[in-house]
Amino acid sequence: MEPSPVGTRGVDAVPHGKTALRLEWKFLPPEVRSLVEDELGSPVVRAESRTSGFTPGFASVLTGENGRQTFVKAASKVAQAQVAASYAEEIRKVSALGDVVPAARLEWFSQQQNWVLLGYEAVPSRQPRRPWNTSDLERCLDLAEEIAVPAADLPGGTQLVPLLDELPSLVSGWDSVPDSWPHRDEAAGLAAGLLTLPAEHLVHADLRDDNILLGADGRTLACDWNWPGLGTPWQDGLDLLVSAHGDGIDAEAVLQRRPALSGVDPDDVDAWLAGICGFMLEASQRPVPPTSPYLRVHNRWTAEAAWSWLARRRGWTP
Repeated sequence: MEPSPVGTRGVDAVPHGKTALRLEWKFLPPEVRSLVEDELGSPVVRAESRTSGFTPGFASVLTGENGRQTFVKAASKVAQAQVAASYAEEIRKVSALGDVVPAARLEWFSQQQNWVLLGYEAVPSRQPRRPWNTSDLERCLDLAEEIAVPAADLPGGTQLVPLLDELPSLVSGWDSVPDSWPHRDEAAGLAAGLLTLPAEHLVHADLRDDNILLGADGRTLACDWNWPGLGTPWQDGLDLLVSAHGDGIDAEAVLQRRPALSGVDPDDVDAWLAGICGFMLEASQRPVPPTSPYLRVHNRWTAEAAWSWLARRRGWTP
């Protein structure tokens, strides 16, 4: 890792839409394919793999001979244990959250035969374009606000925990960053301020462009509800603005014109940016997973984007 910030232009760029190495339909076991075709009511005649994201699980829109479609995610409990566990968690949480969250409808699921499968409504849609444009960004920020349901209004049995309990390196990530990083101690102090923030709203916790569907019917939906938690009502929105800033959007101007963001204490905004930067810097130092070659690229790029915005806000940029 570089001892000092280099900016998003100084690190590799993420090839958006081409980051995942996924299983293909023809390589799924016959019994798994049969299960899916039973749900569809006919043989699969077309499989369109989704190549965005950073997990190697199967993810394809499948079309049956009868014209029915479903979006299927699948992972082996043996060969892809970590992914399968996250899919099982997604089943639990999506089922518990029900219609409260803006998500595609989970139509069926299975955890039999050493595989975890989820069958979602196939929504005619596209993902936000990268680099970000203002129209897509505003639509996605509206989604972030829709997600921020007060914890008291969530269905019973949802069993969510504060995000910092799930991801403590949002606070401790700076411990792994070299002392040569400018303003390291100040950034670490800002990140520690996250511990004082209330965790009273639903957060998606992974709201990126590749986890959003811009539906042809006007809906804007969030995907991959593996690890939602409790946090502030503005965290998902700031996550989107970090990537927008990295793409050259004036994130500060967007923040100031969004009522749900402009009223946030500036020090709290800076604490979140510091937390994201430290979290991503720490993650970027881990080995590259052989099944996710662009994950560490994403980590470092996001860290640089968060740092760039934070440094500008704090006056740390020369």
